[in-house]
Amino acid sequence: MKNYDVLVVGAGPAGLLAAGRAAELGGKVLLLEKMNAPGRKLLITGKGRCNITNSASISEFVKHVKPDGRFLRNAFSQFYSEDILNLLQKYGVEVTLERGGRYFPTGNKAKDVLDALLKWVGELKVEIRCGQKVQKLLIENDQIQGLLVNGQEILSKHVVLATGGKSYPATGSSGEGFELAKAAGHSVEKLMPALVPVVTEGIIAQKLQGLALKNVRATVWVNGKKAGEDFGEMLFTHYGLSGPIILTLSRLMVTEIEKRNSVELSIDLKPALDEQKLDKRLIRDLNEQGKKKVGNIFRGLLPASMIPVFLEILKLDPQKEGHQITSKERKQIRDLLKNLRFNIRGHRSFKEAIITAGGVPVKEISPKTMESKLIAGLYFAGEMIDMDAETGGYNLQIAFSTGWLAGNAYRKQ
Repeated sequence: MKNYDVLVVGAGPAGLLAAGRAAELGGKVLLLEKMNAPGRKLLITGKGRCNITNSASISEFVKHVKPDGRFLRNAFSQFYSEDILNLLQKYGVEVTLERGGRYFPTGNKAKDVLDALLKWVGELKVEIRCGQKVQKLLIENDQIQGLLVNGQEILSKHVVLATGGKSYPATGSSGEGFELAKAAGHSVEKLMPALVPVVTEGIIAQKLQGLALKNVRATVWVNGKKAGEDFGEMLFTHYGLSGPIILTLSRLMVTEIEKRNSVELSIDLKPALDEQKLDKRLIRDLNEQGKKKVGNIFRGLLPASMIPVFLEILKLDPQKEGHQITSKERKQIRDLLKNLRFNIRGHRSFKEAIITAGGVPVKEISPKTMESKLIAGLYFAGEMIDMDAETGGYNLQIAFSTGWLAGNAYRKQ
């Protein structure tokens, strides 16, 4: 048996911050990772570029977090975006601010971020052990005593669970931390993939596979009622829909699908034009290009690969000339441009989800320290907590801030 001041389980962004902060405060820290190397999931964030954080103010940031971002206010007041950026810059990572308030390493390599964090914890003498599977939390009289790891007891009165969620399980986040939390008496809100592509009925998406659209508006309809919308970029795939605005709306869609509600998604291909202005545009185009075939006229309205699919949905003969289009047909064209609709029948698995929705509910965790309200000395950080956010650096900042706070609590021992 060996004694440590702090044990941290999971060497991702939350775990690294927890371990580093506890070591800064003088703690003898052991960081346990079940994979053969730390930070595997961090390396694939932001498509390998690592969207570190976001420039949003705290009051704006919490609006992007579900189910209730207010829980994070205390964590953010103690460690926020400028703090993680300063820490990374101290270890040689220059950053670039991009659209949407997104911060990336200037070198566009997630490895630069991981290397900086590893250098930081290394200087602080954090001991990192990989290939370590935690089998059990050692608890006595509602007080954490340590961990059973690979058959060996390791003792500590301060344990941080930062094992990640269930998304991208190949990187190590396979949900084991939630089982440990349950064994300690915690409840776990239903785990669902979030920021995940969705599966559509029919073959329209498949026919448009590979087509990316910019500046479109997507609206989610649940049981016929408008439930949410977003504006930006999206992508058609062989199974359905993906891309930034689809991922952002996916949490809502997945939640409603799990409730067995009817979920539809409509795409407004011309959000800058209301129906009246779009109708005038169509009348003008059809009049000015009256002798052109309708398929050619559509080139000014749609991406080339979308035109045959569009004509098929409308049941329009591509050889028909502009002046032959009836007012009824023009209305159908206008309506489809404003409301290309898909039935959402499912979603992709955790293997393709960027983040996990669900986890240990915040009502069971102290917002001031991230300590369990049930077991003294047990702390949670990152995706273990029932908190998830949109794309844009929000989820990594949650991991950094909650991890730092869990490590910061060591000084109270």
